Amino acid sequence: MRRKILFLQTEDSTFYSHRLPMARAALSTGAEVVVAVRVVAHRERLEREGLRVVALPWRRSGVNPFSEMRTLAAIVRLYAAERPDLVHQVTLKPILYGSLAAALAGVPAAVNALTGLGFIFISESWVARLLRLGAGLAMKAAFSRPGSVALFQNEDDRAVFLSRGLVARERTVLIRGSGVDTARFAPSPEAEGVPLVVLPARMLWDKGVGEFVEAARLLAAEGVKARFALIGEQDDENPAAVPPARLAEWKASGAVEWWGLRDDMAEIYARAHVVCLPSYREGLPKALMEAAACGRPVVGADVPGCREVVRDGETGLLVPARDARALASALGRLIADKPLRERLGAGGRRLAVAEFAQERIAEQTKAVYERLLAIRSTT
Repeated sequence: MRRKILFLQTEDSTFYSHRLPMARAALSTGAEVVVAVRVVAHRERLEREGLRVVALPWRRSGVNPFSEMRTLAAIVRLYAAERPDLVHQVTLKPILYGSLAAALAGVPAAVNALTGLGFIFISESWVARLLRLGAGLAMKAAFSRPGSVALFQNEDDRAVFLSRGLVARERTVLIRGSGVDTARFAPSPEAEGVPLVVLPARMLWDKGVGEFVEAARLLAAEGVKARFALIGEQDDENPAAVPPARLAEWKASGAVEWWGLRDDMAEIYARAHVVCLPSYREGLPKALMEAAACGRPVVGADVPGCREVVRDGETGLLVPARDARALASALGRLIADKPLRERLGAGGRRLAVAEFAQERIAEQTKAVYERLLAIRSTT
């Protein structure tokens, strides 16, 4: 009988942009592949890949207990009906809900993928601390299930979970993100004209958006001639979302441009001179991997995830998190020094090809699936 792998994630847009190489790796094992997500705009694209899409009533930041129970019940019914051989559950809520559903439905194997530690691990608010306590207990139970592995994107995040006793080392796997298409994201000569610095991310405070805007203002006050653009969508479901009024205020002030969500990122990196992500913490930022593959120097905060791509002095420049002045200094240095941009950009391209190429990531992911499915077939 043909094996079945089921992916559980909240949004079809994020699945399409970040998980597609892993879904292709699942297909390459010969398995039927099901994707269970909130369907917004990408069903047809996913189905053209040979994936079967099932719609779920997700809300990523939902707090209504009745709505959340309905979602959990839908996942339990789905797992019981589909009877997958393996589930690949991506991000915290799918891991927690999916692990409970897998236990109830008797799903034998699971990949639990942490793509970053997110709001409840970054924030020190009382709400985040309370959620962190509850989530920690639930994750410990999820990661201890027989036939499960915890998939991390960087060593720092794995170390946090190991130090807190949430998972045993032998149940962990490190794979550096979902990879980057190094043919599509390829080097090109710099554009002529005023240097363009871009920050590609959702419009969240913990992506360092506020520090980026302040750095742009500081450099303008010093007379530095450059353009600064925010590239990304609002995310009203995230507690760290920048209010729309603030984005409009920044845009109106002329300090930065806000281009919104774009689907032509390869072209944007080709136009950019520097790519920046001063995030407070990441899993492994796809935007920085893509920018590096395009041969663009990258500036990032010296935090887990970012420093996997930003090798200081080799592929870009690292700055302390939450420090707008240090960020302005690094950006100003790159804006003024084209040979430095070219040297760091070339280093980024070498790193992307050697460590982040999607073919390499797909092979590593396929090996995890085949190991778990082989264990399943012998039990």
